[in-house]
Amino acid sequence: MQTKSELTKQFILETVAPIFNKNGYAATSMSDLTEATGLTKGAIYGNFKNKETLAIAAFKFTVKALLKRIAKHLELSDSPIQKLFLISDFYKNYYDYSKQLGGCPVLNIGVDANNQNTLLLEHVKIVIEKIQDQIATIIENGIEAGEISTEINAMQYAKRIDTMIQGAVFMTYTMDDEFYIKDTMKQIDQMIHNDLKA
Repeated sequence: MQTKSELTKQFILETVAPIFNKNGYAATSMSDLTEATGLTKGAIYGNFKNKETLAIAAFKFTVKALLKRIAKHLELSDSPIQKLFLISDFYKNYYDYSKQLGGCPVLNIGVDANNQNTLLLEHVKIVIEKIQDQIATIIENGIEAGEISTEINAMQYAKRIDTMIQGAVFMTYTMDDEFYIKDTMKQIDQMIHNDLKA
């Protein structure tokens, strides 16, 4: 059972995470956050040391929900090569899902924090590395299982897949056109089929 303090923290994060994600760190004011939560500045700062701490916690909260959702989707198959296809399958519908979050957290906060907030940017880099490590692990497991060619450099392909996804997400949001993400996922599927499959 969560304590009152834990429930308040949870409520604050659920409420402010999409605001930070959509507006960015600098453009989100404390009055935006007090208005959205209905709490005083003091009540928010009673749970989070400062705006930066809150922004980092909000980013982690959003990313955790996103990674949980991807992990759940990957449970649909035990086969490493199928898991790679499931990653592209997940992102085919990512535009609609991520809109509920206020946009793609990795892309939004990464771009926003790049010139504004070094500490926040470090957290984005950690998430990107974590995602790429997970893709690389799936590829390595595929090589061990004989499903993926032994010629493949797992990390190189993990970075390539992640780059293609993030680029497609950026173009989809910028142009408000799902063609970019859906077409890129087809390209990733072709790459998995033609380059990676043993």
